[in-house]
This record gives sequence, structure tokens and C-alpha cells, in this order.
Amino acid sequence: MKQLWYGGTIYTMEKEHETVEAVLVEDGKIAETGSYALLSKQADDIIDLKGAVMYPGFVDSHLHMIYQGQKLTRLNLSEAKSSEEMLTMVKDAARKTPADQWLFGEGWNENNFSDKRIPTIDQLDSIRKEPVLLTRVCHHVALGNSTAFAAGNISESSLSPAGGEIGRDKNGKLNGLLFDQAMNLVTDAIPKEGEAYIESLTELLHLAIDDLLSYGLTGGHTEDLHYFGHYMNPLTAFHRVISEKQHFKVHLLRHHAVFEEMMQENAKFAEPFIEAGAMKIFVDGALGGATAALSEPYKDQPTNKGLFIHTDKEFEQIVKVAREHNEAIAVHIIGDAAAELVLNVIEKYPVVNEKRDRLIHCCVLRKDLIERMSHLPIVVDVQPAFVSSDFPWVKDRLGKSRLNYSYAWKTLLDQGIMCAAGTDAPIEDINPLLTIYAAIERKRPGEKHDGYIHEQKLTRFEAIRMYTIGSAEAICKEHERGMIKMGYDADFSIFDRDLFAGTPEDMVKANAVKTVVAGRIVFDRTKE
Repeated sequence: MKQLWYGGTIYTMEKEHETVEAVLVEDGKIAETGSYALLSKQADDIIDLKGAVMYPGFVDSHLHMIYQGQKLTRLNLSEAKSSEEMLTMVKDAARKTPADQWLFGEGWNENNFSDKRIPTIDQLDSIRKEPVLLTRVCHHVALGNSTAFAAGNISESSLSPAGGEIGRDKNGKLNGLLFDQAMNLVTDAIPKEGEAYIESLTELLHLAIDDLLSYGLTGGHTEDLHYFGHYMNPLTAFHRVISEKQHFKVHLLRHHAVFEEMMQENAKFAEPFIEAGAMKIFVDGALGGATAALSEPYKDQPTNKGLFIHTDKEFEQIVKVAREHNEAIAVHIIGDAAAELVLNVIEKYPVVNEKRDRLIHCCVLRKDLIERMSHLPIVVDVQPAFVSSDFPWVKDRLGKSRLNYSYAWKTLLDQGIMCAAGTDAPIEDINPLLTIYAAIERKRPGEKHDGYIHEQKLTRFEAIRMYTIGSAEAICKEHERGMIKMGYDADFSIFDRDLFAGTPEDMVKANAVKTVVAGRIVFDRTKE
């Protein structure tokens, strides 16, 4: 059956401002674009946009979908404005949490606290004797109580693991903080087995996908296969949710810890709705917890350069495993020292089979690193909303001299480096319009200033393009996704207003009215 879309503004995203009058769809693909008069003669079903505005399907290039589902069900600490307010929220949640369950919280950020103080393990112990684990907004730091620490066999005599740190106060006592790999000591102790557990992951995915579709997202590149027990737990959940409904296109990055096992066991996917992605590797931490690896010390912590998750030799060996399987890598990089390590290795072991390596985040770079990047087959997965979340406090953390090449998305694009846009959800709000706003305005909606490092502002076309063509380029599918063009996938994001018209604040007020995947309407706001 042939389906015709018309009656609104339809942006192809092939060229800036380019539109078509109508789009003919057949078998999940765009059969033709052109005039309504000509194409309507071929159509079996005609859909009137009624003035709405259609774009190629928006795809979040980097997120964690199961964690996004957890965010929707756990204690949300992102609105806490002080350590006392955070503790009050935990107290309220503790009263409602059964004694046989862990109390999980998400999203606290001491940089937004009026007192800049993080609660302590003793304060959590005074609230609840049962396990409490509260994850910082960056997901590179967690705060736990003594029972949670005991579950992870962490005591006063415990040593920090490689690539992580067990936090201590000035007297050397445990303060409740766990940084990067040290978090695994506790999270690995949480039961993750059995059919009931898989079903819980399935429900979280249902919640996450329904949320994503409501914002017009037709797909996402996600990394979930290492954190929920055996990789088959989350993979089974993805199959149960997506293979059955075929309502979302997910590209699964494969963490290096499970990559070889998945290759050996020939793990099954279900293209084009569930695709196998690159090997995911973490190289450093985050700026919020001062664990991102920098070439020079943090301005506000003169003895600290952050940390590396792996040694140089370990990282090289991990990359060699990916290359043995002719696979690309997708690497978490925040600091410039981390970027330098990665470039050294991928220049030594280049990607093959016309694939592209993915450098994720790249918040702090240098001129020499960007020059090297411009000569490599890479895509940078950027999160423009990091600017509005990290400023102004990050200026004190990095110092003025490093800001010219920090969060430098415009510089990357001007150097011809492919960029895809995402949110790292649940780290940032999943709404793509907030990310696009941050890319073009370099601030939050409503803030009364010219934007942080305003010379790095993107045009609307550049910002939206990163959600369409950019996300397709990240997985080498720019010849079949990311544009409204004959032969391309019929994935569409349809909004109630033109994102290229009006003020940036007007753009943020837009709502997705329909989300279309493979030619099928999978979200319709008018029928909610």
C-alpha cells in the first residue's frame, strides 16, 4: 500500500530551507517526493499534515535507554537546590520505600547547590539503615550509605579499584562517595538474574521508548548491554519491546566487557529495528566529579588531572580486539588527555571496512587534537545541553585558557568533522528541542545573556542536521537515513510548528504531533 503525506511544510534536510510538497511512502521507504497533484494519483492512503511540519526522523545519537526508564521511576534529585533539600527528598522517599528494597535516586548535582556541599554517608545512615544509592547527574559518581557499601564489601580498609576511587574525608574515613569504576563494587552486588528481572527491564524499556516517541524521536544509539547482569538480560528486553512492536529503531553499542562474548555467541539482532553497534569503551570520567583526564591540572584542584579508566596498554589491547573483528569503537572522552590517548591508538590501528570510529562527548580538546581528528574517519557524538548544564561552574574548573577548545562544536563542524547530536540521557533531558536550543543559543531557555562561548553557536540547520544526517553518519547510513529523499527510510518527526521560524524560545515550545517509523504512525498526540 502506498501512503502519501502532504498538507504541511516538509523539510528534506538535504539542503538548507529545501522543502517538498508531498512524500510518497511504500514498504517503509520513501518511494518518491514531489507535487501532490502527481503523487496523489499513486496513493492508496492520503494523510493530511494539517499545517504541521515534517522532518526526517530525529535520532538521539547517544543515550542509555534502560537508565532513562529508571530515571522515570526513581527518586528524581535533579531539582534539589541544596544538600539539605536533597536529604529532605531522600527522607520522604525512604518513608515510602519498603524495607526489603533498595532506595535509588538519580540526578543530584552539588554544583547547583547553594551550599556546594555533598551529603555524607553518616547523614544517609541516619535516614535509612537499608541500602541507599544515589547517582550523580553525570553517572560517574554515586553516593551510598553504609549498608550499600557493605553489599559491595567496601570497608574502611578497602583500596580503590583501578579506574575508580573510593571517596574519603579529610580524616581518611569513608564519606559515601564512589567515583567511576568504584561504583561497580556496589552496583554489581544488586541482584540481576531471573525472568522477573528481565521483565522489569522490559517494563523500563517500554517507559523509555514511549517517552522518546512523544518527543518525536524515531531512534536512538544506546549503550545498555553491560550494566544489567548478563548481556542477554537487556538484549532480551530489547527484543521483547522492539522486535514485537517495530516502533523504534535502536542501535546497540556493545561494551568492551561483553563484546567478545557476544561475538563468540553470535548474539542475535533484528535489523533494521535492532542493530549491532560499535565496541563501547570508557577512557576517562567526567568534569563534574573532576575525573575527566586532562593534560594539565584542574584550575580549582591544582594536584588533580583526573583519571584514566584504563592504562595505555590496556586500552590498546581493547582496541585491537575490536579491530580483530573488523569493528569500529565508540569511546567516551571528556578530557583532552583522554582524547590524545585515543587518537594515538586509532592512528596506530585504523578502522577498516569503511566504518567510522565514534568519539563521544569530546568536551575539552586542543587545536592540535582537532587537527588530527580532521584527518581520521570519525564521528563526534556531541551533547550540546552539556553547555547549559556545566556552565558557569565549569569555567572555574577548567580555567579561561582552556575554554576556546571546550564544547567547541562549531569548530569541529568548520573543520569538516562529522558530528551527531544526542543527550546522554538520562544525564540530560531527552527532549531534542532543548538540545537544539543549547546548540544554537549556548544557554538554557530564559537565561538573560548571550550564551557561553557564543562564537561556538550553531545555526538551526547545523543543529537539526546533527539529529538527522549526523546520527545517520555515525552509523554509516547517511545514504539511507537522515533525509526525506527517494529510497530513504520513511522515518519522520512531525511538529506543530516550524523549527526554523520564530525565535529560539518559540522553537522550544514546539510539540511532536506525530512520530513515524518505517512509514507507520507510532505516536499520535491527537489520539492521546
